[in-house]
Amino acid sequence: MIPFQVLRIDHLVFRVADLDRSITFYEQVLGCQVVKQRLDLGLVHVRAGTSMVDLISITGRLGSRGGVAAGAEGRNVDHLCLRVEPFDEAALVAHLARHGVVPEGPASDNFGAEGDGPSLYFHDPDGNTIELKGPVHSPA
Repeated sequence: MIPFQVLRIDHLVFRVADLDRSITFYEQVLGCQVVKQRLDLGLVHVRAGTSMVDLISITGRLGSRGGVAAGAEGRNVDHLCLRVEPFDEAALVAHLARHGVVPEGPASDNFGAEGDGPSLYFHDPDGNTIELKGPVHSPA
């Protein structure tokens, strides 16, 4: 028997090449807020809803332990999925375009924690894939 229950993702850590550029992206494109900085470690915590995304500089004390930065031959993780509402594809695409971000393609239906619903994929400045996930489709 497992002595605990997983409740939600607490935080995800991305190694990033340019900490300032990444902070700007997560604040301006995703609406996250910086809640704490540990510049001695090259670490910045940004709030993403009830979860956190930690950004660590690849040249900082923590990030340098991970080797070279993510790139064409390797990734930090596969992707980060953020549940958003409302999911208005046209408005999301327009918002991303204002920040020079182009989605990988049109929204598609994918399965997530709540069931099947729309997803839109794009990349952050370090090539990490971000998925914006909308609400589950209502039963027909």
